[in-house]
Amino acid sequence: MEPKTTVRFTLGKQSSLAPDHDGELVGVEEREDGEDIDPTVRLMYLANEGDLEGIRELLDSGTDVNFRDIDDRMALHVAACQGFSDVVELLLEKGAEVDPKDRWGSTPLADAIHYKNHDVIKLLEKHGAKPLMAPMHVKNAREVPEYEIDPKELDFTDSVDITKGTFRIASWRGIQVAVKRLGEDMSSDEDKVRAFRDELALLQKIRHPNVVQFLGAVTQSSPMMIVTEYLPKGDLRAFLKRKGALKPTTAVRFALDIARGMNYLHENKPEAIIHRDLEPSNILRDDSGHLKVADFGVSKLLRVTNRVKEDRPLICQDTSCRYVAPEVFRHEEYDTKVDVFSFALILQEMIEGCPPFHTKQENEVPKSYAGKERPPFRASAKHYAHGLKELIEECWSEKPAKRPTFRQIISRLDNIYASLGHKRRWKVTPLLCFQNLETMLKKDHSNLSRGSCSSRSMGSI
Repeated sequence: MEPKTTVRFTLGKQSSLAPDHDGELVGVEEREDGEDIDPTVRLMYLANEGDLEGIRELLDSGTDVNFRDIDDRMALHVAACQGFSDVVELLLEKGAEVDPKDRWGSTPLADAIHYKNHDVIKLLEKHGAKPLMAPMHVKNAREVPEYEIDPKELDFTDSVDITKGTFRIASWRGIQVAVKRLGEDMSSDEDKVRAFRDELALLQKIRHPNVVQFLGAVTQSSPMMIVTEYLPKGDLRAFLKRKGALKPTTAVRFALDIARGMNYLHENKPEAIIHRDLEPSNILRDDSGHLKVADFGVSKLLRVTNRVKEDRPLICQDTSCRYVAPEVFRHEEYDTKVDVFSFALILQEMIEGCPPFHTKQENEVPKSYAGKERPPFRASAKHYAHGLKELIEECWSEKPAKRPTFRQIISRLDNIYASLGHKRRWKVTPLLCFQNLETMLKKDHSNLSRGSCSSRSMGSI
């Protein structure tokens, strides 16, 4: 490798990790032209200019493709900063190192990510470049979040996928936890990184017994991860697949758990939290048999008085289309009532024992909702406690404003659950009376056989 030059060019885009320079650098000549300079330095200049033919000519004449300047930067760094994918490809073809670090520790891929040069990012990743650090990396140790977890503490030995495959089980400080990873190949995807940031912001706000507990995150290295409590009993989808239709009391009890968790999210201040992906696989069971709302990957924060609209139409990879409200599918503005619509479908599914419109392809279901169709009530009337069917129909109303809030839903479900408990007591009481009567008869028969039966005991029968 050729020795470093003492020349540094003042280029349009510098290293993504370089500190801002105040004043001149001692002993370094800064030049803005590319004339009358060493071929190796000229290589850096041409990479900055995107001069493909000039670079090819220099490299064919024997100039070192891996030449480093005084800052340990190579032509590949410069081309990556500028976004010249054709220059990057040529340099790689000529043997340029794919992951060299400059004096500040930045790589060409880190520079390309910093300057949002997507074609260069894809090209470097194709040639094996690895993200240097997480997109949320901070330079000052004091800025590291309090919730930061050292990835070395997470043991993935014998780890398995859980829920949708997004989460994996890991061991952390003596307990099992659920870990959601943002893959290294996604670090350059701005939308996914933004969603990761948003989910973290939400999870830090949440503390409720019916919402999965956030434990910490890995944000200072790649892959980034979110760590939450692990609920070994799995999700509601798997439970319903195994059990089928639930008893009315169980269905209403589960519905209360979901409604309480969702009411907490919707009443969050100063901004309500819309889950927007409420469906059975995002509802987990704890050891006591209660439910907790989980997975806030596509959730939204909004001022209670506001409504939101997606930047692009919904696709079924974003969320489960079988449970999505029609206003989201139609790419209209929406608010917290989209979660109420999804809740209605889950409650009906717990009673019916099958997903909404289970005979239709998932991508066809939202069209049915948009066409004002709703899943039919097939279960017998005895499975729907008084007022339950009416509540479901209100919750999936075509007009969001007519759907009740979760606070109202909780109140109505409490009354329904109380009435179910009252019926259970009436069913049990006659049986207990008969059992008591049978016991008394046996006792009196025993007394008679010993000649000790009294008229009082006979009268009490």
